[in-house]
Amino acid sequence: RIAGRLLRRVRDFASAADADSVDRGIADRALSALEVDSAGLDAMDRRYLTTIALNYGGGPVGVETMAAALSEPRDAIEDIIEPYLIQCGYLQRTPRGRLLTSHAFRHLGLAEPNRDPSQFGRFSGNGDED
Repeated sequence: RIAGRLLRRVRDFASAADADSVDRGIADRALSALEVDSAGLDAMDRRYLTTIALNYGGGPVGVETMAAALSEPRDAIEDIIEPYLIQCGYLQRTPRGRLLTSHAFRHLGLAEPNRDPSQFGRFSGNGDED
C-alpha cells in the first residue's frame, strides 16, 4: 500500500528539489516531510494505533467504533489502514474486534496493559509474532 503511493511522492519531492535522482538523503527528507516513520507507518497509521492503545486499552474495539473515533469511513479503515498494520504485526482482527499486539505497543513507546489472553485469536499466542 505504501510503496507505490510513497514512491510517487518521493519522486515528486526530488523533482521539486531539482534533484537528478533520488538518493538516500532525498528519500529521508521526503519521508520525514510525509511523516513516515522508520517502520513505514504514516501519521494516520500511528493515529489509528494510538487511538486503540489510549482510548480502548489496546482493544478489542469494533471497526464501527474506530470509524467514529477517527471520523473515517469503515471501508477506508478496512481497505487502506488495517491491511498494512496486520501485515506488519501491529494489529489483529479478532471475533471481538481489533486488538493491538505487543509489537504495536513497543513501536508506540507505550506500556502494554494487562489483558485477558482469551481476547487474542485462537492461533496467535500473545499476538506477537517476532
